Amino acid sequence: MTKTKGFIKEFRDFAVRGNAVDLAVGVIIGAAFSKIVDSIVKDLVMPLVNFLGGGSADFTNKFIVLTRPSNYVGPETYADLTKAGASVFAWGNFLTILINFVLLAFIIFWMVKLINVARTRADAEAPTPPPTPEDIVLLSEIRDLLKARK
Repeated sequence: MTKTKGFIKEFRDFAVRGNAVDLAVGVIIGAAFSKIVDSIVKDLVMPLVNFLGGGSADFTNKFIVLTRPSNYVGPETYADLTKAGASVFAWGNFLTILINFVLLAFIIFWMVKLINVARTRADAEAPTPPPTPEDIVLLSEIRDLLKARK
């Protein structure tokens, strides 16, 4: 019975320790933040990139077929060929993922930069505490001198 109680206490201490709770909150906030950033890239930035680029920035279906399954007569798309067992050099998929990563990193950089600016402004606007009255400072000095004599 004592081992069980000890185990339960140890688990409770672990589960409610600040680090574990902070990590859980971080994961939840991170998941929500990820959806926001994904939406910014997919719904706001990529349409602009496509418009400015005069076409699609999605290169997923750009590939080179290295080996084709025998008697394959299906569509010549990346998804269908890989499903059929073809060996495909998918350079377009890699390029699309790379572009998305660069855009994502750029957006996160600007979001963090804006958050830091907002924090700096908030810190600058925070009221400074009033200075300690001179009589309190003098009494503190006297107290410290008396402690030093002992």
